Amino acid sequence: MKYVLIILVFFSSSHSAKSMPISSDDANYYTADNPLIQYTGRIDFSNPKAPRFWSPGVYIQAGFTGTFCTITINDEELYSQHNYIEIVIDDNPPVRMQTTEKVNKINAAVNINDGKHIITICKNTESGIGYLEFVGISCSGLYQLPDKPARKIEFIGNSITCGAGSDVSVKPCGQGNWYDQHNAYMSYGPLTARALNAQWHLSAVSGIGLIHSCCNMTIVMPEVFDKINMRTDNMQWDFSRYIPDAVTVTLGQNDGIQDSVKFCSAYVTFIKTIRSKYPSADIFCLTSPMADATLAAAMKNYLTGIVNYINNSGDAKVHKYFYSRQYHNGCGGHPDLQEHGAIAKELAAYIQKVMNWN
Repeated sequence: MKYVLIILVFFSSSHSAKSMPISSDDANYYTADNPLIQYTGRIDFSNPKAPRFWSPGVYIQAGFTGTFCTITINDEELYSQHNYIEIVIDDNPPVRMQTTEKVNKINAAVNINDGKHIITICKNTESGIGYLEFVGISCSGLYQLPDKPARKIEFIGNSITCGAGSDVSVKPCGQGNWYDQHNAYMSYGPLTARALNAQWHLSAVSGIGLIHSCCNMTIVMPEVFDKINMRTDNMQWDFSRYIPDAVTVTLGQNDGIQDSVKFCSAYVTFIKTIRSKYPSADIFCLTSPMADATLAAAMKNYLTGIVNYINNSGDAKVHKYFYSRQYHNGCGGHPDLQEHGAIAKELAAYIQKVMNWN
């Protein structure tokens, strides 16, 4: 099936949203609280007409009919910055774009084949860039999507899990703002989840560590794990809203080599916190994909002792996985998009084996 997908962009230094309304006698406007719209991620629904979200990888899906689709998204414009999003129509290649205004009306699809379609909108940038609010969708009609996948995965981590430094399609490394290379949708977590037909949450903040964060950051992951906006340690998250079957933990890159007793003790305590929220989940403790040989060796030692201790204490559903090599060809030594695909291939195979997901 071929059709034309048009994202309203202008081609200069970036691909950015422009407000260009569609005129159609068949247009209907559906507000964000319409029950036919599906939301996945840590989202503040205190205003159901404008659900607000900070975390990378939060995604929204809707089934729409007709030949066009327009969406309205508000950007916090924190520090006059604008978020990137990913838009996917059906099974077509994803399109990455940036908002340009406080209120953004985006023609997500124009002149497509008349029929049923699915739109996915994903936040590519992270909490430190500010929130987005989904306001509504214009199309000929909405229809009920199938239920979300039964499987659920949560990916806990730092900038690697955020997809930072991975996408140079708009700005090469070293140019623009640090978030211009963010792409959460194509990062290893969502890629792994989609390969395993699972929902995903990314609980991640760039620079964060387990006991030591980089870049003058005063928070660490165990302190903010229970928040909707992790970057500012704000707004309590209701864990009952998403109970994952599998949880991955990718922390340690920003900690660096630490006193082993202090680091391992804190890691065990954090695993116990995760276990208290998700009593039945399998928890996967991972080395950092971008760690150099020295840090990778230290992390292997840490995680071996941590997982052995937890297993011997009676929790057999905690596992360790060591990546086969270093992934660091993106900006600032982060994995690039190709490497995120390779990371996901490794991780999905291991999770599939442990979880017996066919």
